[in-house]
Formats: sequence, structure tokens, C-alpha cells
Amino acid sequence: MAREFRTVGVVGLGTMGAGIVEVFARSGLHVVAAEVDDEAVQRGRTHLETSTARAVGRGKLTQQDADELLARIVTTTSLAGLADADLVVEAVPEHLDLKATLFAELDKVCRPDAILASNTSSLSVTELAVRTGRPGKVIGMHFFNPAPVQKLVELVRTVVTEQDVVDDVRAFAATLDKVPVVIGDRAGFIANALLFGYLNHAAQMYEAHYASREDLDAAMRYGCGYPMGPLALLDLIGIDTSYEILDTMYRESRNLMHAPAPVLRQMTTAGLLGRKTGRGFYTYAKPHSSEVVPDALTPSGAGAPEVAGRDVQRVGVIGTGTMATGIVEVFARAGFDVIVRGRSQSKIDRCVATVRKSLDKAVVRGRATEDDRDAALARITGTTHLEGLADVDLVVEAIAEELDVKRAVFGALDEVCKPGAILATTTSSLPVVECAAATSRPQDVVGLHFFNPAPQMKLVEVVSTITTAPEVAASARALCERLGKVPVSCGDQAGFIVNALLFPYLNDAVKMLQAHYATADDIDAAMKTGCALPMGPFELLDVVGLDVSLAIQRSLYQEFRLSGLAPAPLLEHLVTAGRLGRKTGHGFRDYAAR
Repeated sequence: MAREFRTVGVVGLGTMGAGIVEVFARSGLHVVAAEVDDEAVQRGRTHLETSTARAVGRGKLTQQDADELLARIVTTTSLAGLADADLVVEAVPEHLDLKATLFAELDKVCRPDAILASNTSSLSVTELAVRTGRPGKVIGMHFFNPAPVQKLVELVRTVVTEQDVVDDVRAFAATLDKVPVVIGDRAGFIANALLFGYLNHAAQMYEAHYASREDLDAAMRYGCGYPMGPLALLDLIGIDTSYEILDTMYRESRNLMHAPAPVLRQMTTAGLLGRKTGRGFYTYAKPHSSEVVPDALTPSGAGAPEVAGRDVQRVGVIGTGTMATGIVEVFARAGFDVIVRGRSQSKIDRCVATVRKSLDKAVVRGRATEDDRDAALARITGTTHLEGLADVDLVVEAIAEELDVKRAVFGALDEVCKPGAILATTTSSLPVVECAAATSRPQDVVGLHFFNPAPQMKLVEVVSTITTAPEVAASARALCERLGKVPVSCGDQAGFIVNALLFPYLNDAVKMLQAHYATADDIDAAMKTGCALPMGPFELLDVVGLDVSLAIQRSLYQEFRLSGLAPAPLLEHLVTAGRLGRKTGHGFRDYAAR
């Protein structure tokens, strides 16, 4: 049977410590909360009262529940008050010497069988354990902020943590209505190790002026369904905190992916720490506010565009596959005349039939009328010859991801399309400039990377090469807005924005699994529960396809030549074995046959 915890202690009543106290008290436990002085105790009490009052106001607690919760909490300014605790969790600032000294003192005052836990998010639990006379009874218990709301708890075992301690604390965390995952003691644990590499890469993109802060954040929100963009999240976490976590991880791993972007150090030095100071990557209404206010970098969004765009009325789409068909539907529903170029009439007919089926569903769901459907279908015509695209204002190429094939198509389009027509590719991984170089009009070539399924996904990456004319890029953005999409602008480098940020994170998760640091289930749970992502990395890899993921990761590695971007060997082995994910029924997980 798992050990029963009746009295628990918490050292530190800051934001995190007070939240942990509330979690324990909500579960009916007697809690002893310790702080350095009466003023700090009162601040912690105020935080607890404010939090519980907010829960009452939202109907999550009754007033009686809140009163009983607060009555179960005893505060003290002496560690001796923790003498009878079964478990003590420290939640003091992230300084190793401070925590180590505290653990040595707790070792003296707590019962020999009491478990000592650290809420550290980045420091070595082993370093803390060896400062005590009970290293086998020391464990990491990393809650996420805000602790009463966030479900994930990372339980960090050292090489000397007793198995009974791990089992007892895991069972205890489950009684708190948390999702516990057990991991080893290395910098960043699961969530931070995967999350901060991604955030750091986004900061580097911003620092290099690859994309604007608004476009970087919009790309991940609309392209991946993330609740926040990376720069907004860095502001929420705190620029200084993020820098410290990355610096700690880099000193342990020496992985350049974790080397803090210089802009993070510069912002920390300048006091631009994010929401808590009112300025970070964004400017906020006041310190600790979530309201973003305009600043010198905010796009105006008003007045005439700086660059006059080209008029687009008739559109050609090359291809009849899933992506091409979705793009045809998007343009037709937005009122554009669309010419579909297919290799045969039967493929064109299949494409139109698929669009009709999708529009029929929209009618049934009340998202379109029958007149809307019929009008959209009437705008679609087909051709089996590229010459049929001679008079269009824009061509979108959406064929297989093979560079030689795309180059041949663009070379042919160069000959048949009228002067001034915009030539676009929806490639997700190949260099757009290669397509431009196959023409005599590289200034007219742009990337329009739609996301699948195109009718539902809001994001379009507008990719400019070094030769793309400014009015072509402006026309592409304006066109996307007419389609009801969210355009983001970026340069022509591997992965553009979304894939360049997403796939290194996925690759790092595979490396973590390959090192037997944690199970696929625990890693997925950590990222979904701790970071509020819609899917865990292994769920997402199986959906995308391991072969597709490997190809994208290889393209990133080939372009940037960073060792941290080298595809994980496990990913390569699974692809070699034909375990490609859901489409083959086997990937990181096995799927039932349909």
C-alpha cells in the first residue's frame, strides 16, 4: 500500500509556493507553510485569499469550501514548525546555494522518514539530495504555474532515490487530481527541455529579423493550434527566467539549441522581462497585465499599403491531390474563378467531386447555403494543358514535393502565363528560389504555403525569396486576407516558420525517448498537460507521418548544419522499418486496422 500523507509542509509562499499550498489544502490536507518573515507570510496569505476568492467568484468553490481550505493552512516563520510533516516541498527562488542550504536545515528538523521534495524547474535534484543525510528520500516534485489549475507534476528521481519514495509520491500526486510523470534528473526535465529549445529558436528568428514578432506568434497559433505564440509565452514566463533555464540546460548539455539567444540576455540586462515589468517582446498596459498595447513595432494596419499590389481575379491551381483540391475550394468559395490543371479529365472530375462533397457538408452544417455551393462550383473549370492557364492572374502549384518536377512546371509556366502573372508554390520544405530560378521572371515567384486541410486551416506562410518583388509579396498577403486566411511573412529558408520551429522540438522528443529518459506516453502527457499543446509530440509525429517528418528534419539539418538538428536515429530506423505512423497502422504506437 502507498504511504498516506496527512500533514505536508511547503517552504516559500511566492506565486508558486502559495499555489502548491492551495493544491494541498484543496485535497483536505493539513498544510504548514513556512516563510522567512511575517511580511512574506502575509503576502502569501493575501495570494491564497485572492486565489480562493477568485475560485468562489467563478463557482469553482463555495464560500464554505474556501473558508475550510484556508483554515487547514498554518503559517510559520520557523522551519521547526515542519517537524511533524510527512512531506515537505520547497518552493524558494531558483538558486542552488539557497536551496541546498535549506535542504540541509530541513534534514535536521524533519522526521527521519519524512520525504523532502524540490519544486525546482531547472536545478539538479541530486545536488540537493547529497546535502542531506537522507538522499534516498529526496525527490523532485515540479508543479507548473498556476499550480491549482495545471495538471502536470514532474516527479524527478535521482540515482539514489528509493523506489518506495517514487511510488508513494506518484500515488500521492494522483490523489491531488494531477497527472504525474516520473523522469530522471537532468536539466529541464521533460517539459522545459522540449519547450525552451523551441522558445529559444523563436527568439533567434526574431533577433535575426527573419519574421516579425506578430507573424512568429500567429504562425504557431494558427499553424499548430498552440494556445500562445512563442514570444508571447516568453513574456509570460519571464525573459530572465527563460534565460536562466536555457543557460542551465546549455551548461549541462552543450547543445547549441539550448544556448540562450543573445537577445534574451540583452533584454534581461535592460529590465525588459516581459509581463511582470510591462515590457518584453511586447508592451503591456502595466506590469503584470496581459493587455498588449501598441508600440513602435506594432503594424499600423491602417491607410494605404506602402507597396501597391497586383489585381488578382482569375486563379489557376496545378494539381488534383488533397492539398490542391483544398486550395481550389478555398478560392472558389471566396469568389475567384478557378481553373484546375490536372493530368487527366478523370482526375479533374475527381477533384471537383471532392470539392462538391465538402461544400455539401458545409450546407448540411449551416456554414453555406445551397446557392453558395452552386455558385462556388460554377466558378471551377478544368484543363489538362498548362496553356489553359495563359490568362490567369495567379497560379498556385500544388504537386508532389519533388524539386525537379516543380522546376519543370515553373519553366513551362514562364512560357505560357501572361506578363505580370504571379507564380506561387505551396511547397512546405523545398527552396522557393529554385522554382524562381527556373523562370525568366523570378521577381514574380512567391511561396504560398497553405496548411492541410486548406479549407479549415487559417494560416498561410507567404515566402519571399531574395528576388521576389515587394508588390508580389504585398499582393500575396492581401490575397490571403481576401481568402479569410491569416498570412505571415517569412524568408526562403528551410522550414519557413512553422516547420522550422515545430520539427526540431519533435526531433528532440524522439531523442529523449531513444535515451530511455521517459516513455512516449509520459512525454506526450507532459507536453499536453504541462504546456497545453493540442497533441503530444509522438501523437503528432504519427499523424504527420514519420517519413514526412524525417524528410523535413533532414532538410533543416542540411540547411543549418547544426548537430542538434541531425535527425534522431530512432526516427530513421522506424522509417526504414516501414513504421510510418497512422497511415501504415504502426509508428511510435500501433493502431487498429480500419
